[in-house]
Amino acid sequence: MLTITNIKRPGSNALETVTAENGVIKGWNLPPEGEVIDGQGGTVAPALIELHAHLREPGQTEKEDLASGLAAAAAGGYGTVVSMPNTSPVVDEPALVRALIEKAGGLGFARLKPAAALTKGQQGEQLAELAFLKEAGAAMFTDDGRTNENARVLRLGLEYARSLGMVVSVHAEDASLRADGVMHEGPVSEELGLPGNPAAAEAARVARDLEIVAQLCQHGGGARLHVQHLSTARALDLVREAKARGLPVTCEVCPHHLTLTDEALRSFDALYKVAPPLRTQADAEHLLAGLLDGTVDCLATDHAPHTRAEKERDLLEAPSGIAYIELAFPLMWTRFGERLGLEKLLDLMTQAPARVMGWHEPTLEPGAPADLVILDLDTEREVNPATFLSKAKFTPWAGETLRGWPTLTLVGGQVAYRRE
Repeated sequence: MLTITNIKRPGSNALETVTAENGVIKGWNLPPEGEVIDGQGGTVAPALIELHAHLREPGQTEKEDLASGLAAAAAGGYGTVVSMPNTSPVVDEPALVRALIEKAGGLGFARLKPAAALTKGQQGEQLAELAFLKEAGAAMFTDDGRTNENARVLRLGLEYARSLGMVVSVHAEDASLRADGVMHEGPVSEELGLPGNPAAAEAARVARDLEIVAQLCQHGGGARLHVQHLSTARALDLVREAKARGLPVTCEVCPHHLTLTDEALRSFDALYKVAPPLRTQADAEHLLAGLLDGTVDCLATDHAPHTRAEKERDLLEAPSGIAYIELAFPLMWTRFGERLGLEKLLDLMTQAPARVMGWHEPTLEPGAPADLVILDLDTEREVNPATFLSKAKFTPWAGETLRGWPTLTLVGGQVAYRRE
């Protein structure tokens, strides 16, 4: 039994009390029982849901592991995290899925729902044993970290996943158009003399994948396609058009594509190297408009930790990825809280990811799972990477002052994170 006092529900200034028992919300404003925690006037919400994080286990634990990654997620207010399968070895066997779930369950941090590879070894040539992977507990199928170049194999995977009631998520870039690009192709890349990754690489692949979905819809129903980390205006317009046609497609946008642009690469700092790359300010504004009009289904971080030594290589050699799961909500609240509003932002990071996956939408009602986060929406704190629980203790936003920091995260009614 655990009781949190002095908290406010979104949109209210009334101080209330919530009690959790046996992993669920027992009720509101009951006499305090069990451990009592002072919420200090914070705003309570369902714990955030992350559909796209790289936790690097197994085999890449110098970058991150389950303990550090799930602790960092809990510190960021996340109660559930879907991990990507591009590890060493690739998560394409049921035993690996079960092992990850078992290990994460004993850590006491955010809840893990591993994604499994769509194809064996993420090679894009032969489907993995999708039914057995689902039975083992895989949350979705994806070859993220690689692009699905073989359209026929992707079609077969979508058909198979449809029969299992599962989502297939895709990293939508045409590898031949992307080539060796290290940043967005445009005036900045030309000025810097760096190989560019054109917007057309994303748009062309999104167009192809949507046509595959349209074809499948003509033959027995929709295949649930989720497009990861959209970065360009054109690709978003393609998704908007597909939704208008009634196709079963969803998409996510990442905070780094909303808050950073290709101008950051003038520093030649590989900290800003991501895949897909940071685009233009016009693209960022278009993505934000997509959040506001509902074309973008949810926010995801694509939390992608690397070692400092890797990110200190030059732009041509450094790996792509930014790790910031601990500050995603404060970043979005500080930058866009006034335009999005609290209710919309929370939906994009809680109920909306659940809708994408077909899960029950989290609520604050009695009987709902006691996955909760307390947010300090007003106090400003400086971003200090040295305090990160992630192993990647560096960030593009170091030194910035943000509001909206989580102070407490409950997962199944147990404290997963508490700010000291």
